[in-house]
Amino acid sequence: MESGAGKHWTEEEVKALLSVWSEKNIRKQLHGTLRNKGIFIYIAKRLQELGVCRDWKQCRAKYKNLKYEYRTVKYAHNSGDVTKTMKFFHDLDAILRYEPVTQLAAEENGRCSATETQPNTSPTTESPQ
Repeated sequence: MESGAGKHWTEEEVKALLSVWSEKNIRKQLHGTLRNKGIFIYIAKRLQELGVCRDWKQCRAKYKNLKYEYRTVKYAHNSGDVTKTMKFFHDLDAILRYEPVTQLAAEENGRCSATETQPNTSPTTESPQ
């Protein structure tokens, strides 16, 4: 099992991660959940069933990197720079497009607070159903 921290993800491994990530129940559990170790343990097990040997930390790191890269490219496109691209942009767009957006609400004292509308999720739940 060759899954060291420095091992690059192959295209097939990323596609497998995206296929698991695109499932509605996984997307719901990942969105807005801070304590998500259990979700990534589940994702790593699902990937193992698909022949991808990655631990939960590698899955979480790849998830975060893909999400960051997607948002960078999306921001560039919205700013008029269509030269920025990434390999799995359209797949990620399909997955991330429907995430509720955090909105800033102005409070009486002039500060802003983040408010978000999302399904009832408990941040203490660590293991997926």
